[in-house]
This record gives sequence, C-alpha cells and structure tokens, in this order.
Amino acid sequence: MKLKDRLKYNPLNQLYDEAQMPAKIRRSLNFILLGNIFGSAHGIICGGGTTAMIGLATELGANDMAFGILAAIPQVAALLQLPYSVLVNRTHKRKKYMLTLGIFSRALWLLFGLIPFLLPMASATVQLWTIIFLIGVSACCGSVINVCWFPWLSDLTPMQIRGRWLSIRESILAAANVLIGLVVAYALDSLPPDIRYVIIFLIGGTVGVLDMIAFAPCEEVYSAPPQKQNLFKAFGEVLKNKPFMNLVIMWTFWCFTANMSGVYLNPYSMNEMGLSFMQIMIFSTIAASVVAIFVMPAWGRMIDRFGCRNVMMVACFVASMTPLFYLLSRPGSIWPTLLHNTIGAMFWCGSNLTANNMQLSCSPNETRPTHIAVFSCVTALAGGTLGSLAGGALLESWNQANLFTTGPLDRYKVLFIVAVVLRLTFTLIFVPRFAKDNEASPKDLVRHIAGSVFGPLVGRRGI
Repeated sequence: MKLKDRLKYNPLNQLYDEAQMPAKIRRSLNFILLGNIFGSAHGIICGGGTTAMIGLATELGANDMAFGILAAIPQVAALLQLPYSVLVNRTHKRKKYMLTLGIFSRALWLLFGLIPFLLPMASATVQLWTIIFLIGVSACCGSVINVCWFPWLSDLTPMQIRGRWLSIRESILAAANVLIGLVVAYALDSLPPDIRYVIIFLIGGTVGVLDMIAFAPCEEVYSAPPQKQNLFKAFGEVLKNKPFMNLVIMWTFWCFTANMSGVYLNPYSMNEMGLSFMQIMIFSTIAASVVAIFVMPAWGRMIDRFGCRNVMMVACFVASMTPLFYLLSRPGSIWPTLLHNTIGAMFWCGSNLTANNMQLSCSPNETRPTHIAVFSCVTALAGGTLGSLAGGALLESWNQANLFTTGPLDRYKVLFIVAVVLRLTFTLIFVPRFAKDNEASPKDLVRHIAGSVFGPLVGRRGI
C-alpha cells in the first residue's frame, strides 16, 4: 500500500469518516493535535515540577518548601479560569485569547534559563524568587488556555467519536514524549552546566509558543450562542450539577494526595537516590509514556464496556499504592522510580482518561467552559496547591524536629506512606458516590484485566 493510502486510512481519518466530518473540521482537529504535541514538549521542559526546573532550583539552593511553592503557584493561578470562562462565554474569542495571552504566557519561559545572567549580582535566593515570580505571571496569563482549548475540542468533536479520539491523542502524545524526554535528558546531562538551562528553556519557550500558534488555522465552533453570564450565577449553576460536583470532590481529594507526595518523587530521586537527569527522564517520564502508548486504547475500550465508575475505582485503587515502591529505594537504585512509573502509569492513564471523559459528559454545552474552569480551579487549588504545600510543610517540620533521621524510614518515605493511605481511603469513600453507569461491577473489570494479561500466558503454556 502506498504511503498516501496509508495516511488516508489512519485511525484518525477512519474516525472522521465515521462521523462524516467536513474537511475544515478535520483540519482543525489535526492542528489541535499538532499543538498538543508542541504543548506536551513544553510541559516536559517547563513547569515547577519538571526535571529541568528541579535542577535549576537545586542549583539555586531550593529547599523542600520551595519545591512545593514552585509546584503550587500554577495551581493557585488556576483560580483565574473562572473569570476567564465567563469572558470566553461572553465574547466567543477563543482564538484571540490563545494567540495573545497564551503566547505571552509561553514566551516568558524563554527567560528562565537567563535569570542568572540577567541578575548576575543578585543572590541565589533572589534569583530563585525571580523565577517563582515569573512562573506566577506565566501561570496567570496561561490560565485562559484550558478554558479555551478543551471546550473548543469538545465543540469540534462529535460525542460518538470523542472518547476514541482522546485515546488516540493520548497515545500519540505518549509516543512524542518518549522522543522529547530523551532529547531533553541528554541535553541536561551533556550540555555545559553554565548554559544548559539557557538552551533548554529557550527550546521549552519556543515549543510552547508553537503550541499556541497551531490554533491559528483552526475553525472556531461554538455549540451555544454568546452568553452574558454573571460569575456568581454561573458558579451556582455548576454547584447544582450533582454528578459534576461528585467528580470535582473526588478528583480534588485525589489531586491533594497525589501532589502531597508526587511533587517530591523526582527531587528525592535526584537528591537522595543520586540519579542523573537521563536516568530520571528514562525511568519516569519516558517509562510512563511508553506504557501509555500501549494501555491508553485499552482503557478507552474498557470505559465503553464497563463504565466510568468501575474504571475510576480500579484505576485509582491500584495507582494509589505505587509510591510504596520508593520504600525499597537506596542510593543509585533505579527500580523504585521505574516500577512506580510503569505499573503506576498503567492505571493512572485510566483514571486520567476517565476524568476527562466525565468532565465533558457531565457538563452541558451551554456552560461547559464554566464547568471546566470550576473543575480546574477547585482541583488545582484545593487539590494541587494545598497538597504540594502540605507535603512540603510536613517534610520541613519533620526535618526541623529531627524526626525520621535514623532507621529504614526517612522523612520522605514516611510522607509517601501517609499519602498512599489517604489516597486509598479517599478512593474508597468518594468513587462509589458516582452514578452507576454500567451494570458491571469493579470485580468484573478486574477479571477482564486479569484475563487479558494472564489468559495469553496460560494459553502459551498449555495449561
């Protein structure tokens, strides 16, 4: 088969044909996917918890609380998504905001590696807080991105193919992350220390800007006419949506416990276990991305067959326990990081995909940007921010009190245990509150997963 024919009959085009989508909508979705690939590269490099930022912050003397603040600031800025969502609903100018505020937000990252050169006479502490300030400005401007692109995607993609399109998108992004992660890790390990962060963040800022530019050719499609919403009234309508609020509450607790420990896994791997940039990238970001390539389509099918409620229960329950692999950590050991990011990714892919699907299915077309904004704000602030700061506060208080300084459990391992117990507890409390959307049970899903994994092995052995 010729290359042209292969491209014509790729999975995305088959979905587009099934939905009988016009050429301009197909082109728009493909550009959105291209932008997401650039955005994924930006996310690997730029952010408070990335390997590059951890390395730069470590050089500037960041402590545990500083790492928590770096991770928390973008979550606090997510509060601006509420007024942004009202503005988007009122003006219907998604493209304008993406190409102005969005580009400015991403372009600021071009400066991060230059801070030590722009402020050569300042102390490392001043340079670190300058970086924190710039992250805050970037996050405030970038908060408009989420309330624009996700509802935009929803309006472009018909319901009957949306879940499969998202699963294909996640697989493509995971594959891209493997290549991007290798390049970034190699650069961090190989470039001269005095210029590596300059080059890395110049690349990160550039691909971030390209992410926004990719939306320029996209058709602006809206499922509802412009609405002059009152912010408090719009917020009240979201609060009345019980299925949506159940999702918000559950995911907020999940994010709290995930960030409570997750923010400190990479700093722990780098500073306590002694892993290099390449090792952390391969055994965390790349390992998780490789797993996602293979398991994401399966989770999409399981959501259709067993329902969101069952998938969320099983996926969250298993993913909750994977930080316990770090109890086996020792200097130079790669296995805790690898096991957490392979076994964990097998299941947090399912929980993330389910959360995305439920956001769209539980929110009405007319007020979807507001619903998405509320979801992002609450889960980011009450979940991400407070979780990151709670973890940092516990680590700092235990350090000052000289607790967990001897024996097999250091203060980080104790934090991981506390987070795991809380994640399991919250999963068992809140997921059962979701509306039952399938006659199957979590046990049926577990049997299906076990059969899919062990059935072929048993067959080969002739048992």
